[in-house]
Amino acid sequence: MTDRYASFVRSGAGRALVKRLGLPDPPRLRRHTPGDPLLPGPVLLGAATGGRLAEPTTRILTAAGVELADPAATTDPAATGTARRHAALVYDATGITDSTGLRQLYDFFHPQARSVLPSGRVIVLGTPPEECDAPREATAQRALEGLTRSIGKEFGRGITAQLVYVTANGDAGTTTGLESTLRFLLSGRSAYVSAQVVRVGAGAAEPPADWNRPLDGQVVLVTGAARGIGAALARVLARDGARVVALDVPAAGDELAAVANEIGGTAVQLDLTAPDAPTRLADHLADRHGHVDVVVHNAGITRDKTLGRMDADRWNSVLDVNLSSQERINDVLLERGLIPAGGRIVSVSSIAGIAGNRGQTNYATSKAGVIGLVHSLAPVLRERGISINAVAPGFIETRMTARIPLVIREAGRRMNSMAQGGQPVDVAETIGWLAWPASGAVSGNVVRVCGQSLLGA
Repeated sequence: MTDRYASFVRSGAGRALVKRLGLPDPPRLRRHTPGDPLLPGPVLLGAATGGRLAEPTTRILTAAGVELADPAATTDPAATGTARRHAALVYDATGITDSTGLRQLYDFFHPQARSVLPSGRVIVLGTPPEECDAPREATAQRALEGLTRSIGKEFGRGITAQLVYVTANGDAGTTTGLESTLRFLLSGRSAYVSAQVVRVGAGAAEPPADWNRPLDGQVVLVTGAARGIGAALARVLARDGARVVALDVPAAGDELAAVANEIGGTAVQLDLTAPDAPTRLADHLADRHGHVDVVVHNAGITRDKTLGRMDADRWNSVLDVNLSSQERINDVLLERGLIPAGGRIVSVSSIAGIAGNRGQTNYATSKAGVIGLVHSLAPVLRERGISINAVAPGFIETRMTARIPLVIREAGRRMNSMAQGGQPVDVAETIGWLAWPASGAVSGNVVRVCGQSLLGA
């Protein structure tokens, strides 16, 4: 779907009008293209006194071919106008143990606030507050969320800001999980992800032989794969090396077959609400592949009405497709051992499940339930070496959002830090990262793909 306003403001006349009237100015976002370097410029890495992650982060960035800027060579851009520009600012805040230590954040970010290139990245690394030894340390680490969310709203120009809490009780999988997370958040894959809190814990995680094909050889099931986000998912996962099993309802058979043929995957026509659907799906995966490494629960529907006007069928169908079918499929696949250790489950939620939405009580309930599913299953599956996470898309340009009334549609597009809607590929790239074998230590997370929407922010 074309965003005509964004196209207009990028014209000469449009830019002049935006500047004069103070209208929203959607930036051009840096998205991933295979073969691109991780970043188009250097990273400035800083650390609080006593930080524990600067050294492993340096090793990770160096191995990824990222140029590290010399802190001694940087100056205040506001003072000289000649300071070197940075593609990213990364700060290890794990050494901050009380509120007075938060001043170190100001000392690092204040002189560099104008040094970040358009579509640049800001990442702060911290310790999970619940792991801190003292209340003052936990207080200071929780304060990091306010910093990153504010930077995401202040810096503009497509710059994103994230907070990554890294367990202090980690293992080799933690370091690999930190690497996969940094590679995702610094790259163009995370173009529409901002102001998020990602937790990296302990867990089985394997770095790929080739980071350009991080899913090489993995068997990945994608439900709702015939169109929109699901089709984008199938393409991205296949690009990254996966053998994709694309599933959708029989009514979408032609579109599903086209997607499967395009990516060299296989198509499965199945109504997930059928009583025997989980068993039939499990039999197919067992017979054709022997197992499934990644399950992506993307299938979803809307049946909108205000609660007072909603009939029971609208409620039942949305809850069944969006939530209950995920539970039934997980139960069967896990019971039969078809998701092995090192497997991944990724569910699609929505910011409606976080903030609610008028006329969507059924949808919001189902998507909040998906978040509950992730949080409740994460500790159980961790014991089996399986991770589970969710993504929560905001306004994404699809056929479904194209049917929204114009005024509401424009509000959805502009009410975020990027002043534009996201693309299906933005959701797909985020799910792809969570599906990587290298992301095994990333579990129990709900990552919004919404350009830092004002809803649920």
